[in-house]
Amino acid sequence: MLAGHPYTPILILLLVVIVIVLAIMALSHMIGTARHGHRKDTPYEAGMPPLADARRRFHARFYIVALLFLLFDVEVVLMWPWAVAFHRAAVGQGSIEAVSGQAAGAGLFLVSMMVFVALLLIGLLYAWGRGALHWR
Repeated sequence: MLAGHPYTPILILLLVVIVIVLAIMALSHMIGTARHGHRKDTPYEAGMPPLADARRRFHARFYIVALLFLLFDVEVVLMWPWAVAFHRAAVGQGSIEAVSGQAAGAGLFLVSMMVFVALLLIGLLYAWGRGALHWR
């Protein structure tokens, strides 16, 4: 039943990986030594003694700035494939089929990216206006 299926090699690889991971974990548990002590159980802080509790609270602005960075970083990454598709459509090497079944030209690519960038700009201006970018 699975011999002719196209996903059989992936299934075999997945099973081999699971077996290897389980074997490595079992061997490390059986062979490894479990030494405990004050110095062994203290957190390692790049050679420095820990200064404060690791579970202290951070201000919410740190997380908001981090999320905004991830949001805009991912959006910039999405622009790379668009640029390749726009270049191909602009020089006539290829195009994608639009919803109507007709080939989409460089104009449709440009307008769609302008709408995308406008939405990003609106989001950035909203975050800026709400004070999410102020670091105090």
